[in-house]
Amino acid sequence: MKYFILFLCFFAGFSTYEANAQLVNICTNPATQQVMLGAYDPATYLATTVINDPNTISSGLNSRVSPDSLHAYLDILKSFQNRNTGSDTLSPVKGLGAARRWVYTKFQQISAQNENRLLPSYLQFDTTICGITTHKNIFAVLPGTDTSDKSIVIIEGHMDSRCAGLCDTACAAHGMEDNGSGSGLVIELARIMSMYSFNHTLVFLVTTGEEQGLYGAQAFASYVQRQGIKVKAVMNNDIVGGIICGHTASAPGCPGYEDIDSTQVRIFSYGGFNSFYKGLSRFIKLEYKEMIAPISAVPMTIDIMSAEDRTGRGGDHIPFRTLNYTAIRFTSANENGDADVTNPGYIDRQHTSGDSIGVDINGDGLIDTFFVDFDYLSRNTVINGNAAAMMGLGPQTPDFTLTTSGGNLIINITQHPEYLNYRVGVRTTTYDWDSVYTFTGSLTDTIWVDSAKYIVSVASVDANGVESLFSKELLTTVHPVNGVPALHQPAKPVELLQNKPNPADEVTMKSVLVNDKISYKDAYISIRDLNGKEVKRSNITLNDGVNEIQYEHGYNMSGTFIYTLVIDGKPVESKRMVFTN
Repeated sequence: MKYFILFLCFFAGFSTYEANAQLVNICTNPATQQVMLGAYDPATYLATTVINDPNTISSGLNSRVSPDSLHAYLDILKSFQNRNTGSDTLSPVKGLGAARRWVYTKFQQISAQNENRLLPSYLQFDTTICGITTHKNIFAVLPGTDTSDKSIVIIEGHMDSRCAGLCDTACAAHGMEDNGSGSGLVIELARIMSMYSFNHTLVFLVTTGEEQGLYGAQAFASYVQRQGIKVKAVMNNDIVGGIICGHTASAPGCPGYEDIDSTQVRIFSYGGFNSFYKGLSRFIKLEYKEMIAPISAVPMTIDIMSAEDRTGRGGDHIPFRTLNYTAIRFTSANENGDADVTNPGYIDRQHTSGDSIGVDINGDGLIDTFFVDFDYLSRNTVINGNAAAMMGLGPQTPDFTLTTSGGNLIINITQHPEYLNYRVGVRTTTYDWDSVYTFTGSLTDTIWVDSAKYIVSVASVDANGVESLFSKELLTTVHPVNGVPALHQPAKPVELLQNKPNPADEVTMKSVLVNDKISYKDAYISIRDLNGKEVKRSNITLNDGVNEIQYEHGYNMSGTFIYTLVIDGKPVESKRMVFTN
């Protein structure tokens, strides 16, 4: 059997995070790989009672996600004292080895309660981290009921913890916000979602090696790429349970020390125009708004952030994104610290022994002040689970053409015309949709709009009312005059577009639309303050279509600025952008 496992689950590759660090990957349960490849008979894992109604699942997630269960998971995770990637792997009660065996056993218990439909496994990868050469991610696979579309959905969080020393295995490193919260979220969703049935396979992934360089996520991302496993989406959860702002925090976020925010969560993702990462963020927000918010006792606000992660920080979604998998990161609105433990004045909890569930103020042995808010964590868990469920149930993403006529956008579905309903997402100045329209019984829809530049994408809707992920985005300009179609106005060869979002936080995207291929030697965007002083100059390549560069202005650097496209030394067009705190 050992040789059979190696044959099915073995590959060698190279980490992008440590030069020449060889990754040797072995999955310990070959059935998990076959399921993720779609090479299985769904009847083998079919539930006796199939529950796959989207509204039943959404309401079930909203009612069954338990703050008490999440609390219990974190109590157990803290009991291992130190989950550093280099910590003890042999002790039955302390260190990362004991923690990962507990997670694996928990997945086994969940499976036993659900007709053994959840398939646990380790993914072993070999590379040197903190003196340890062999490491293991833990994951559990819930097989889908339909293998016609073999793409999987991954819900992820890292389990390793740390103190100030990158490889300190002696400190009390409970790691409750970072990232017991994300690990608990993944386990809780495995517990609840295993009772339901989804067309797509769901994967519940708990990684290690994040704190030293995203190694566990890189190993899993490389593994699925080498094996040819198709991935529909990855949702990374990292620091999703805290609500208290520290003296410091990684921008953007946290208006001030001890500010409390238990009703907002941030989604970080890569790109701007036609970014499937931002598209996934919008999808998550739409599904929450339409399915969970109306039945939630405490509605949440989901903020779609400009940057891929906080300033100077990174997470496990990035290795997946660099391999072109659609991946995003959830993070609390408030963080307790910017993790700059090299600063002698750093006194916040993140990356210290202070990252605990809470503190016992009066010495009675009971925690009086909680740093992890389990009601807030449960709400974030529901947001994740609902999005994963709808992706797990949803239909194929269509394609379309976009034209204009006077004051109208004309949408024509060209791929996957088999559905009765489609949705159209339209946005202008932000990363969120301004409006989402639904049209029925036709492959063409006409939407009257005001004069502006519009960015449009579409989704299929199945017979149960579940949307697909939205398509690629197309951009067009509408030129109506008082509701009457204007004469055709020829497009400029090159257009400087309004930055998005505007107003912005500390990051915004500046775009140039090339309508006609041009010949040039040098192009850049110059940014000046209102006194005319240049504060930044960024080179840009001008290919046909939309060309983007991300501008990171910095946190707490509010004000109005002018940015100008300059081609071969000549200013072409200028626009104004605003930064707010």
